[in-house]
Formats: sequence, C-alpha cells, structure tokens
Amino acid sequence: MDAFLSALGLFLDPMLLVAVLAGTVGGVLVGALPGLSSTMATALLLPFTLGMEPGMAIALLSALYCSGTYGGSITAILVNAPGAPAAAATAFDGYPLAQKGRAGKALGIAAVASAIGGMFSVVVLIVAAPLLSRVAYDFGPPEYFALALFGLSMLASISSDAPVKNLLGGAFGVLLATVGMDMTTGVERFTFGMWELSEGVHFIPVMIGLFAGAEFLTQAQTLDRVTVHAALDAVRLPTREDFRKCMGTIARSCGIGSFVGVLPAEGGTVAAMIGYNEAKRWARDKSEFGHGDIRGIAGPESANNAATGAAMVPTLALGIPGSATTAVILGALLAHGLRPGPHLFTETPTLLYVIFTAMLFANVVFLGFGLVGAKLFSRITLIPTTFLWPAVIILAAIGAYALEQSILDVWIMVVAGILGFVLKRYGFSAAPIIMGLILGEMVESTFKQSMIIFDHSWAGFLDRPIVLVFVALTVLSIASPFVSKAWHRRRERENPA
Repeated sequence: MDAFLSALGLFLDPMLLVAVLAGTVGGVLVGALPGLSSTMATALLLPFTLGMEPGMAIALLSALYCSGTYGGSITAILVNAPGAPAAAATAFDGYPLAQKGRAGKALGIAAVASAIGGMFSVVVLIVAAPLLSRVAYDFGPPEYFALALFGLSMLASISSDAPVKNLLGGAFGVLLATVGMDMTTGVERFTFGMWELSEGVHFIPVMIGLFAGAEFLTQAQTLDRVTVHAALDAVRLPTREDFRKCMGTIARSCGIGSFVGVLPAEGGTVAAMIGYNEAKRWARDKSEFGHGDIRGIAGPESANNAATGAAMVPTLALGIPGSATTAVILGALLAHGLRPGPHLFTETPTLLYVIFTAMLFANVVFLGFGLVGAKLFSRITLIPTTFLWPAVIILAAIGAYALEQSILDVWIMVVAGILGFVLKRYGFSAAPIIMGLILGEMVESTFKQSMIIFDHSWAGFLDRPIVLVFVALTVLSIASPFVSKAWHRRRERENPA
C-alpha cells in the first residue's frame, strides 16, 4: 500500500502526466499508420528516454505500448489497412461495417473494447502477477509448439466458411516462414541467391500488401461507381444495446488475451486471432461475421489489449519479453540500471506501481480520445476513393520501407497485394496466410528444440500434460467446422423447409 501511495504521489508531478499523455496520443497516431507499430515507436523513442528518471521513462514507453495497440484498429476499420499486426483480425468485420456507413459505431466499439481489455489486464497484472509468472515459467518449447499448432488449427474456422481454403492459406503462410537461413543447420532456404532474404520474409510488408494492397486494387475496379454513405450514420456512435450485445464477447476475450499475453513471445497478434475465432464460435448467429458484426470487432480488440498488460508479467517478473514491444521496454529497464526479475518487486515496488498506474491512465485517455475522435476519424470514409486510396497506398509503402529501410520490403508488399487480390477473387482469405507466417517460425523452432530435448523421440510429447491438452484442443478445432457442416446438412435433409 505504501508503494502504491508513493506512486500516486509521483503522478502529481505535471511532467510525468504530460509524458504519459504524450505517449498515449503518440501511440494512437503511430499505431494508426500502416506498418508503423508501437514496437518501432518505442525503439525509436528509447534513446531519448535515457536522460529521464527511470519511472518517467518506463511510464512513457508503457503508455505508448498500450495506446499503440488500440491505434492499429483505426485504419483497420476505415481503410482495411491494419496499423499494427494485432489489428489484422479487427479488419475482418470493422472494414465491412465502415463500408456500410457505420464507421463511428465500429470505432466506438473498438475504443471501448480496447480500454476494457487493457484495464482488465493491468488489474490482473497487479493482483495475480506471481501466479501468472509461475504459469509462464512452466511453458517450455514443447508447450509453445503445441500452442502454436493450436493457433494454426483455428484457421479452419476463422474469417470465412471455407475451412479447406483457410488451411491451405495457413500452409502457404508457414511455407513463407521457412524462407531464409535455418538457424539450426545454417542452410539458406528459398532465397534464390538474394542475400536480403537470408533473414526471412517479414510479416509486416506481407500484411500491408495482403490487406491494403489488395483492397487498393479492389477499389480501383469500382472507380466508375458512385457510392454515397450517409454522413449521419458514419459518425454515429454505438448505442447501449450494441455494448450490451458485446459484453459477453469482451469478457471472454479479456480472459483469452490475459492468458496468451502472459506467455513469453506470444503478444497480442495471436490473442486477437483467438479472440475473433472464439467470438464467432460462441455466437448463436454467425451469418454476419465477416460482413460487419460488431462482436467481430470487440473480440480481437479486447483480446489484443488485454495481452498488453499481461505481456508485462514475464518481462518484469522473469526478464523474458512477453512481446516485441516489451522486449524494447526490457532494454529500457536494463539501460536505466534496473534488473528485471522477482527482486524487482521487492527492491523497487514504487516503480512497478508507477508503470501500472501509467498503463491504467493510458487506457482511460485513449478511451476518451477514441470516443471523441471517432466522429472525426469516421469522416475519412466520406473522402472520395480517388483521393483516399492513393494516399493510403503511399503511406503503406512508407511503412513497409521503414521496417528495415529496404526496397525489397516494398516489392514484397506489391507482390503480396497482387497475390491477395487474386486469392480474394477465388474465395481465399488473407488472414490465414498472415497467421501461418507469424506462427510458422515458432512451430519450426520450438519443434526442433523439443526434439533435441526429447533426444529425437516423439514419445516425449506424451509426458507433457499441457501439450496433450493443446493437442486435444487442436483436433477439436480442426474437426469442428467439418462436423458443424455435416450436422447442418443433415438438419436440412431432415427439415427441407
């Protein structure tokens, strides 16, 4: 309690409040730019925080982390160009809803779900940090391999009604993940003599291309059509009934995001995909998913923001980054002479409560910023397509290039855009490819590590209870869409009416 009161006393310092406020607003703006994630922003800002007090520096970076995760949903909803990887699932229903002239409703749901998820994760972090860190500590390479397989299995039921096509798309994403040097053997694979590909294909240019590039080509086909959205609908915020409809989804996704986020190296992207899948799985009426269901926004947004606070658990308690952004925050802690680990909770408890309070404050600020700004943001959908999409594709190219300052990433974005456009015409979704690319590297690396641990014996997996649980869930996840289709066909035969 004394540490908490001391942290509140520090927040009476106007400079600390300004730093957290600036980090929150900056995170929303950076997160909204396609390809420019909160990870990149914290990495660029880190050198400038070395002259600050440790508490102020970590609070600034933590606030940017929280709000940057939410910021990615803005462009995901408005122009189908996720500003961050964790917002990719938000585009599945957010963009169709914006196309119907209800961008304000989509943005409002995203802001509320994100804030609730973020606040929930911080409360969990404060109350149950020792327990969660112990659970994360029990996960080894075999458990991560089983978890990654479970994530890939969800492709069978995510984003469309074509499970086979989804699995094929995921397999293609896993194939892309094998491009580059094999860290075990040192052999280069599928590089075609291009040294730039030795580090692999980055998923950010691919993600930008599959979403923004493909949508740019789709919009280019409709330039001769006149589309009019009612301005009143575009800026209208969600109603109380909309929030009531989403509360169950938000509560479920908060738990999912907190569990996935606490696992080192998982982060909000996987949490968002699982949150979306579970929102669809538990919905009685699934017909609107993929066409503008607000639960398809609330699920991933509450899950990916719930993962932010939970990802700080292994970072602070074990010194193991819970995500890419927390890896930068971990570097900031070390740069300021702080040692992450269990002793951090006993030696500098005030600093921890400053971080917790900053994250709570950031969630409250971006909630207000998101609700107030939703009406302004939603008017982007009223901009003529001939002006909007050229600007979007330019920003997308800048975001792809900024990752590694490589023109190859821009070409990867272009190729991914053309590929996404073609695949979309044949009923394939971009989401399984992205998820396969993200999880493919984890599947390969953790499987190799597991086989080394088990002395190349598959029987070792059978001795891990957590692995067996995830394997059972994987089988159920793959089988459920096919079983559901067979059941519905049987019902239709029995009741033709």
